Amino acid sequence: MTTIISSPPSEHLARRAASLASDMKAQDIVVLDLRTVSDVTDYFVIVSGTSDTHVRAIAQHLLEELKHEGMAATASEGVAQGRWALLDFVDCVVHVFHPALRQFYQLERLWSDAVPLSLEPVTEGTG
Repeated sequence: MTTIISSPPSEHLARRAASLASDMKAQDIVVLDLRTVSDVTDYFVIVSGTSDTHVRAIAQHLLEELKHEGMAATASEGVAQGRWALLDFVDCVVHVFHPALRQFYQLERLWSDAVPLSLEPVTEGTG
């Protein structure tokens, strides 16, 4: 017997964004579940690039791939500058930081009441 584990669409989007960022060699990938602490969005995906160019490349990759998969961002800010790109998918907001800005703003600390999502692959159990 296979156990089917379903998750809300916003969690799927957050996990997919984290995976795509990982494909682009993003660092320090964190997904925060904000559903119990905020009405603004369900998830934050927070990642770091290693340079302005890397931040831009990660953000552009996420925008293109997620749009191709039917999950277009409603807004984006800072992609051209490459210091802090914010990609708003309504139920999931992706932050792609240059390391210095990530350390300065410390979103994980500001949202410390949020539960970090495990990014380990979900396995199906058999019975």
